[in-house]
Amino acid sequence: MRILHQSCTNLSRLKAAPERQSPALQPASQPGPDQLRAVQTGRNDKFLTTSFLFSQTSNTSHKPAFTNVTGSLDDHGKCQCSVYLPDTTFPVQKVERLEITAQALAEKFESELSKVSQYTKVIELFEKKIQNLTIKVEHMEKNSVSYTELDFQLLKMEITAMAGLVTQLKSTLVGSNVIVEQLYVEIQNLTIMVNELESLDKNNILAIRREIVALQGRLKECEEIRNQTVSPPYFPPGSCNHGGIVNISQPYVIQLNWRGFSYKYGAWGRDSSPLTPKKDLYWVAPLNTDGRVLEYYRIHNSYDDLLLLKPTRESRISYGDGSGTEVYKNSMYFNVHGSRDMYRLDLNTNNVVLRKTLPNAAFNNRFSYAGTMWQDIDFAVDENGLWVIYSTEASTGNIVISKLNETSLDVLNTWQTRQYRPSVSSAFIICGVLYATRSVNTRKEEIFYTYDTNTGKEGKISIILDKILETIQSLNYNSLDRKLYVYNDGYLVRYDLVFQPVPH
Repeated sequence: MRILHQSCTNLSRLKAAPERQSPALQPASQPGPDQLRAVQTGRNDKFLTTSFLFSQTSNTSHKPAFTNVTGSLDDHGKCQCSVYLPDTTFPVQKVERLEITAQALAEKFESELSKVSQYTKVIELFEKKIQNLTIKVEHMEKNSVSYTELDFQLLKMEITAMAGLVTQLKSTLVGSNVIVEQLYVEIQNLTIMVNELESLDKNNILAIRREIVALQGRLKECEEIRNQTVSPPYFPPGSCNHGGIVNISQPYVIQLNWRGFSYKYGAWGRDSSPLTPKKDLYWVAPLNTDGRVLEYYRIHNSYDDLLLLKPTRESRISYGDGSGTEVYKNSMYFNVHGSRDMYRLDLNTNNVVLRKTLPNAAFNNRFSYAGTMWQDIDFAVDENGLWVIYSTEASTGNIVISKLNETSLDVLNTWQTRQYRPSVSSAFIICGVLYATRSVNTRKEEIFYTYDTNTGKEGKISIILDKILETIQSLNYNSLDRKLYVYNDGYLVRYDLVFQPVPH
């Protein structure tokens, strides 16, 4: 509002003066957008009535506005009056637009406020989940061993879901929100923590620890079984009322062979059917250092004599080939040097009582065992008597088994297997079942193949046999004590066998 002072003598062209900062009444010189005209309507001694015509431009109306103002004469006879003029017209349209905008903002605010309320509830829910996950992670960090499986994938899925929700919140909220930002940072930190834990488990540490617990449990069971001192099932000598080998003991080293460490090849054992039942008969037959020629052997009448290197007799023969030697009923059986012939030697007289050809047998290292040369013909003894294990050209190197008459060396029956002999390290027979071994590494051998001559069926098993040295030169089974006599790189080694009971 402006206050206008104007002289009555100049009413025909009255203009408003520019506004000053002081609210005092000042003469107007320029009305700006508004024009003012004053018309004298009457006069008396002191007062003069004047009409002012306000001509103003308005967006709402183009009609001029009129008002009557009472003036007065001063001491000099001049007419003066005061008029109050508005600065501008009232902005009605702006006010209407402001009202519409304010209404829209109020509605949007209510909508966003409702969303924030919903999101707050969801955030509280996920905040509890984060706390639970944090407890899980802290538990994993504090405890060096955790036997509860930590499912990293499930953790990742839950964290990803929370991260997606927080990202959605950030995109829908206008401006920044401290709570949402803090929650987002916590989720990112939790993701990094879980990834670090998972990366630390590259070597399956948790799985290994669980396996350790399982092994500890098994060890405890084994200790309990050992404390119970349960002995293996007993089978009388010569009995085949069992289901075959199921386990084998650790090696029991008797001693180095009597000829010394250089004599790595040979065989040894115990006669399972001695002619004098009250006496044992242990025999040791090392080959010469060439690993082929059998020339000397020793006989011991007791186990103690064997340990004391006290032989009953040391004898020389000419000549055996390879370490496939076996002793049965005081007779020694071996392959004649450089031929497919078999010798039967009487141990009482050291005389060869019989020489006979093994039909079609390969010889001269044609199909010997893996790792052992010159053992084309391998004799074996079990509960049923004397056997021979060999190969023929017709069998293309696969193992052939023949049952022999121990007196005449006649072939009573023959079975041909599908197991290639040079892939086998050694073999023995128990109750008419052939067991073949193979080398696993320098310290372990595996009984892996069986052939049952009673049924003609082959089988696959896996029984690990620990070795003291790398190469096994011969395996001889004794049906009297059910032990395995092994010649291992010059050492005399013995194993106990465990058989599977037959269910009744």
